[in-house]
Amino acid sequence: QVQLVESGGGLVQAGGSLRLSCAASGSDFSISAMGWYRQAREKQRELVASITSGLRTRYADSVKGRFTISIDNAKSLVYLQMNSLKPEDTALYYCNANIQRVGHNEYQYWGQGTQVTVSS
Repeated sequence: QVQLVESGGGLVQAGGSLRLSCAASGSDFSISAMGWYRQAREKQRELVASITSGLRTRYADSVKGRFTISIDNAKSLVYLQMNSLKPEDTALYYCNANIQRVGHNEYQYWGQGTQVTVSS
């Protein structure tokens, strides 16, 4: 069994910063990529940023230059540093990982979500 646990959400004023963390726990698994998605009220879930184990990154246009994703492969941790936050960044942020457990196919796992609220 593999679980993703997020932390670091909260309330911040516009222009402020937050750092989200997500840890994958379990045993006998490998991770090919991790990422962050977000879902604002009455909107579809969207990709914010992703990173592969080879450190290839991808960002939504709306966060380029403000957010930075990083990964600690040894600890199965992914971080999202969010700077210059805007009210439109307010959403529930989900951690996502492509994980292969020993003897199984690769599968996408999701965390429970952490709320980020940016006040104007």
